[in-house]
Amino acid sequence: MKKLLVLLLVLLSVFVMAEKLTILHINDTHGHAWTFSEYKNPDIGGFALIATLVNQFRAENPNTVFLHAGDLNTGVPESDLIDAAPDIVALNLMKLDAMALGNHEFDNPPEVLAKQMNWAHFPFLSANIYKDGEPAFTQYVIKEVGDLKVAIIGFTAEETEILEALYAQDYEWKSVVEVAKELVPQLRKQADIVIALVHLGDAEPIKGVNSHELAEQVDGIDVIVDGHSHTLYEKPEVINGTLVVSAGEWGKYLGKLDLDVENGSITFVSYKAIPIKLADITPDFAVSTVLDYFKKLGNEKLDTVVGETKILLEGTRDIIRNQDTNLGHLIADAMLWKTGADLVITNAGGIRASINPGPITYRDVLTVLPFGNTVYIAKLTGEQLMDVLEYTATIPAGKGARPQVSGLSYKIENGEIKDVLVNGETLDPEKVYTLATNNYLAAGGDGYSMLKDLEGYDTGFVLADVVMNYISEISPITEYDDAPRVIKVQTE
Repeated sequence: MKKLLVLLLVLLSVFVMAEKLTILHINDTHGHAWTFSEYKNPDIGGFALIATLVNQFRAENPNTVFLHAGDLNTGVPESDLIDAAPDIVALNLMKLDAMALGNHEFDNPPEVLAKQMNWAHFPFLSANIYKDGEPAFTQYVIKEVGDLKVAIIGFTAEETEILEALYAQDYEWKSVVEVAKELVPQLRKQADIVIALVHLGDAEPIKGVNSHELAEQVDGIDVIVDGHSHTLYEKPEVINGTLVVSAGEWGKYLGKLDLDVENGSITFVSYKAIPIKLADITPDFAVSTVLDYFKKLGNEKLDTVVGETKILLEGTRDIIRNQDTNLGHLIADAMLWKTGADLVITNAGGIRASINPGPITYRDVLTVLPFGNTVYIAKLTGEQLMDVLEYTATIPAGKGARPQVSGLSYKIENGEIKDVLVNGETLDPEKVYTLATNNYLAAGGDGYSMLKDLEGYDTGFVLADVVMNYISEISPITEYDDAPRVIKVQTE
């Protein structure tokens, strides 16, 4: 009888130690705090809808953490114009547990980021960003979730130093892998589960590692909640025993990962990427009320109609970063129209949305061009221009550095630049040309470091205003050139 009692107590203790943990996650929301519509895909996303699901899942399992894998900033005018205050207030109401610092958290001056962190009731995490020899941000938190100790450590893409050249270069960007190898073993000793909340993505980085490489190279991470590449996972990737998940972009999905944690062992239970649609979900009243208030601020100006298009102006991320589009051409052409430059090079990554057929408002233009960039004029020789074009030949597919151009055409054949024409004439290596670009590229952003030392000046023209005026000039838009100006072919 005594042996049976001991056995029952052992079995009971094992049963008590078994805990179900739910990890809810979003990433790359980029100001999309409100429900919005895409072309032929109406009323999707929005924090008020996500809040309803978060509350529901917390009620079903109190052992729940809610995470954001970075890039809160830059994308929707109502958010951008007031430094993402609506997004942060909403996430406070939703009791977000932690957010990774994304590269777009460095779009603004450091005092803006400091203000945002002060507003937030949740930590902004990054373990690999240093300043003056010390961690610049909170590296990790350990939360008590029921009877579990959950370690959440943040990492930010090392390529941020290149992508966000204006403000990210004030920091020291340490190796994600080296920092992880130092800290993860320490967290394993203190917690039942280790979650890496990262803004790395699964694409090939300009510098550093992506999330899959982190999982491969560092043991001991149970889950990687990822952002940066806007990847939607229908099921987790399993790499070196680590579950890797990501929930797409713009709050269009809420990721839900359920695990069993028992005696230090993590067991996968289920994963869903839940579509966020107004037709299926009732908005949370508190979050909806707050966001409605913010949206009304400045609405009259943002709703001003500046033009009209009869066609879709294509700015979808996966398209414009891989090929020329009519919207990419329109924006580059607007810069040429405003400045009278010989040629224009702008980055596809600065173009953040399409414009649907119908009236075009000031809000639409700011949604496409949310960064507040200005138009920059530089002088360069044909030989220097070749240096720029040779760099564009090295840009991997899908990267924001991919050029959209005007007054210029050329071919990239097996990595070699050929058939360069400026305004229809063959490039002259000795001739001095006038280049219009944006101030982000002029400062060396997106890897265009060769532009930093050119003679030039900032016009002060806000790019969004230039495009708005150009649209007004050419409306209604019934067609627009999308024939390739940059042709990339691989024959070998």
